[in-house]
Amino acid sequence: MKLSTKGRYGLKAMLDLAIHHSEGQISLKSIAERQDISENYLEQLFAILRKSGIVKSIRGSQGGYVLAQGPDSITVGSILRALEGSLAPVDCVMETEPAQCNRAEGCVTKLIWKKIRDSVNDVVDSITLEDLITEYKKANNKDDYMYYI
Repeated sequence: MKLSTKGRYGLKAMLDLAIHHSEGQISLKSIAERQDISENYLEQLFAILRKSGIVKSIRGSQGGYVLAQGPDSITVGSILRALEGSLAPVDCVMETEPAQCNRAEGCVTKLIWKKIRDSVNDVVDSITLEDLITEYKKANNKDDYMYYI
């Protein structure tokens, strides 16, 4: 399974929004500048995220986007599935409307695909934006000093 730019850029943008969520509504322009992503592309991604109920838009000259819920309630899985659809590695094990195959009855590999799908879903559903904010702060903590005596 390989994520498209929708999933990768969308997750980066959502993390940016989560990091700055205490500042109120955040413009796509500011996210685009910080993350080096096209503002037009972000508009497309945020339209999908808004329809999925993950973000809310605020109109007006000082408008922008806010998280629909707290960062501790939004999982990486919900973001990726909104943007990418099913995270199943093959179509025959998709959660909704799996593809039909004339060899499905005796397909031994289908069990493997289901386990991969379930494992991926378990991982991405166990990570919230709050978890990513914590990791971001650890990675970008400039106050760590090394003292030598």
